[in-house]
Amino acid sequence: MSVTPFTIAIPESEIEELRRRLRAARWPDQPTDTGWELGTDIAYLRELVAYWGSGFDWRAREAELNRLPQLKIDLDGTVIHFAHVKGKGGAGGGLPLILTHGWPGSFAEFAKLIPMLTDPQAHGGDAEDAFDVVVPSLPGYGFSDPPASLGVDPFFIADLWAKLMTELGYPRFAAQGGDWGASVTTALGLRHPGRLVGLHVNYIPGSFQISEEAGAFSEEERASLARRAEWAEAEGGYAHIQRTRPQSLAYALNDSPVGLAAWIVEKFRAWSDCGGVVERAITHDEVLTDISIYWFTQTIASSMRLYYEARLKPLRFRPGDKVRVPCAIARFPREIPIPARSIIERAYDLRRWTEMPRGGHFAALEQPELLAQDIRAFFRPLRSTAR
Repeated sequence: MSVTPFTIAIPESEIEELRRRLRAARWPDQPTDTGWELGTDIAYLRELVAYWGSGFDWRAREAELNRLPQLKIDLDGTVIHFAHVKGKGGAGGGLPLILTHGWPGSFAEFAKLIPMLTDPQAHGGDAEDAFDVVVPSLPGYGFSDPPASLGVDPFFIADLWAKLMTELGYPRFAAQGGDWGASVTTALGLRHPGRLVGLHVNYIPGSFQISEEAGAFSEEERASLARRAEWAEAEGGYAHIQRTRPQSLAYALNDSPVGLAAWIVEKFRAWSDCGGVVERAITHDEVLTDISIYWFTQTIASSMRLYYEARLKPLRFRPGDKVRVPCAIARFPREIPIPARSIIERAYDLRRWTEMPRGGHFAALEQPELLAQDIRAFFRPLRSTAR
């Protein structure tokens, strides 16, 4: 396998082209008596775009991300970008941990979390809880190459991650993820249980289903599934488009930075614990770093395509199917609805369930300290099984 160092270096000409496009934006109308109920509010977006074009310092954010050691690896024809940060302290060395992001996220959403895991002693923890952290960009996201053909679903990605960890010299490792990261982490547990020390998720994948008749569910379980369905009806239009006709949408989002920002920032507002004000949970700079990565790498089309792939190969648990490695769930109060715990326990070997006091879907961005504490606590008794 070919592994090469990687540094983010966006050409100045591309930054100037972005600013030109932002200045030349054609704005749609919006009824004066509406805010966010029709989608992204135009007043908010105008302010965000103005900052993106004149106040946001991409070079500063680029330099911050480049403090993370980054590499690229060719895994049998699939080129993956990843950060790899070794743990500090602890006599036995860091426990290998692969973190997987989702959509509309990127590897950058773990920037605050990584040092809390690699150097816990510097962040109020115990040196013995250190991890060697590997953070790949999903195929077709950010600085990983877009897949040239179909077939790159969460199960395929789980196999890639297993290869990646082998190439890095980690025969056994831990895994964590939210959003698509939860799908890939679950697939790792199903496909490579012998490799995993355990898995930790802060979301249950949207395609998750267990094969039981509706009558087999309790009243509480049916209510949890109804809440999930109600959320999908009210908020899931984006997912329906992305899992059915992503290419048609991609032309607009890949061509218009304002359109791209509108499509993504609405999710940060709707899914975070922000009380309707994005910056209470996620700063302007964090939002725009993420959107800029999609823009500069032109990966919005390939990122959305993962929804199409997962529709063709969803996460379905047949009788006897189960993730048979120790599992933990950190449930943040503003997370997208997930099934009842009793349903999840039928599909996962659930050892830990933590009700978090605050936070939403973007846990690593919103509440990195809480997430780091829960990850450390869950894997602490499992470390001895990694060797």
